Amino acid sequence: MTGKSDKEILANSMYEDDPNGNSAPTTINQESGQPAAQEAATGGATTIPAATSPRWGPQNKGAQELASLYSPGKRAQEIICVYTCIGLMIINLALIVKHLRWERISVAFLSALCGVITADFASGLVHWAADTWGSVDLPLIGKNFLRPFREHHLDPTSITRHDFVETNGDNFMVGIPILGYLAHYFYSKSPCEIQQNFGWIAYVFLCSIFVAMTNQIHKWSHTYWGLPRWVLLLQSCHIILPRKHHRIHHVAPHETYFCITTGWLNWPLEKLRFWSTCEFIIERVTGLKPRDDDMKWAKKLT
Repeated sequence: MTGKSDKEILANSMYEDDPNGNSAPTTINQESGQPAAQEAATGGATTIPAATSPRWGPQNKGAQELASLYSPGKRAQEIICVYTCIGLMIINLALIVKHLRWERISVAFLSALCGVITADFASGLVHWAADTWGSVDLPLIGKNFLRPFREHHLDPTSITRHDFVETNGDNFMVGIPILGYLAHYFYSKSPCEIQQNFGWIAYVFLCSIFVAMTNQIHKWSHTYWGLPRWVLLLQSCHIILPRKHHRIHHVAPHETYFCITTGWLNWPLEKLRFWSTCEFIIERVTGLKPRDDDMKWAKKLT
């Protein structure tokens, strides 16, 4: 599926059975290549410590430094964006229900499905760009937008300790202009024009909803208990990003499976070598090294 075996994924990603702490020292069995926690769960052989400090988790020095950069100004921006976006979601949903006609159901469904696929690709594009390029030291975007991506690779389950606002503020910000335009469209067009373009409306709306909810879906993929049954059902049906599927991305150096809304496009994009080809072209043209800043933070182990 990705060129990596199940053993490699288990040995080099966060532990399935160490959910929200995710800070145990890395101890790899020299025969199986599995972490100690995995061997203990299955009655495996004695492990040999590979490191005495956490490989990742909340005690990692880099993770702590990155978490400390979360500022009051950033918090205020996220609160404003969350409440504004939720208000626009409610307004647009009410307007869609008002104008929905039975004969437009099939068109709306197909358009909405295309919207979900678009959102999945957009999540991958943004995720890949933020993971691969740029630095936390960049003005404005570094500490405000790239910082969470660096922190997430050092402390993958930190996202489960973020509240709704911190988790979703940036993605909800992206949805505001799109949903704002859609609401304006409803009020500026005639009912006839709205019906003619109802498929486009369904596409834009569901794409916006899934874009806005991407990081919440991402958070659920790192949450191992307390999830509502309907979330578990959506994950098991792969309507939203499943936990096991996303774990593939968390194999260092985090170079694949970037789509985190549904994850539907991860396999075909991997087969096409889409991300690696983009990285090759950018490196040849600019001389920039992919994930250079990410690797710098990963070296801060103690």
